[in-house]
Amino acid sequence: MSDNSSSPRAALPAQRRPSVGVKIGKILVGGGAPIVVQSMTNTDTEDPASTARQIAELARAGSELVRITVNTPAAAAAVPRIRDKLEMMGVDVPIIGDFHYNGHQLLEAEPACAEALAKYRINPGNVGFGKKKDSQFASIIEMALRYGKPVRIGANWGSLDQSMVATLMDENHRRAEPWDASHVAREALIRSALDSAQRAEEIGLPRDRIILSCKVSGVQELIAVYRDIAHRCDYALHLGLTEAGMGSKGITASAAALAVLLQEGIGDTIRISLTPEPGASRTGEVIVAQELLQTMGLRAFTPLVTACPGCGRTTSEFFQELARTVQTHVREQMPLWRVKYDGVENLTLAVMGCVVNGPGESKHANIGISLPGNGEAPSAPVFIDGEKAMTLRGDNIAGEFIGILDNYVATKYVSRAG
Repeated sequence: MSDNSSSPRAALPAQRRPSVGVKIGKILVGGGAPIVVQSMTNTDTEDPASTARQIAELARAGSELVRITVNTPAAAAAVPRIRDKLEMMGVDVPIIGDFHYNGHQLLEAEPACAEALAKYRINPGNVGFGKKKDSQFASIIEMALRYGKPVRIGANWGSLDQSMVATLMDENHRRAEPWDASHVAREALIRSALDSAQRAEEIGLPRDRIILSCKVSGVQELIAVYRDIAHRCDYALHLGLTEAGMGSKGITASAAALAVLLQEGIGDTIRISLTPEPGASRTGEVIVAQELLQTMGLRAFTPLVTACPGCGRTTSEFFQELARTVQTHVREQMPLWRVKYDGVENLTLAVMGCVVNGPGESKHANIGISLPGNGEAPSAPVFIDGEKAMTLRGDNIAGEFIGILDNYVATKYVSRAG
């Protein structure tokens, strides 16, 4: 064909929406920079030791920004101690202070907290009420100006500015064709964020120190809100489905909403707001955010394993165990590999369970193994960069394959030290 536009090819994400870049510590959000992953602690901020440990855990898992609750005088006083502990641990991740209701008082009373934080988050729905709202909002913006900090103005439909809602409801009643209630709620979120950003600029905060978010817990509502606000401003945007839920529901809902927006080029930083299982690590939300961006081709964080789901041909569980072993090994080694080797995050792996798709998928990966399925010969060919390199047999296939993987990384990727 002369017109190759009809040829099959991957549908790549749209060009990123232009936005003003915001510097948060050493991290750039927006301005064409790679999409940034962030997370939030669930420890009591008044406990500096446990909060610092969790921040370090999140940062080592790959969170590039970490938000903490700052809700009491004791929590605000603990922030500099948290920062000091992180420095002693060798963790240099920007810490964001999450303020509701009393942020103006806490920042004024604890200047060391105001200095230690890399960014402040304000909720326009509860920064203040009635006549106090404007002055309390202005107080936080003035503190951001004093200490040279950026601000996220984060509206949330769980804490909407009720005066804004009332104003929009009155406007809606006068419309010839009134909007439905959900449209009014979306507009209230957007107007709350945009009006607050405009007020911040009037006070003196420049556009390159402002990030906006408008979070809801419904997939379609989130898509509609962010499409709208993306067309109405060029501020950097933080994406997240608020109160996404637990387990597969939270992961599925977050991915369904954020993937649509990211595919359209909307979003400069993301958080996956998962409810963790009791006693589970908080790092799950970081891994989901990374995997969402990586599987969409937007960033690369760690080698990912392609593995077949299994069927009647793959009666053995060995390929499942090997896939888990390989993925766990990669996750455990990645903190070292990331420091030592350049480009290792782009490595692709395949662990397949039978002859149907095994050799083909293995050839597409940098390293792949096709394990024997039901009725197949007890041998496992290994493919390296598309070519069959060897065949593994016996009781130590997993150990030998991990050895092949480690050797490949050591020989194929450039050492950062060298």
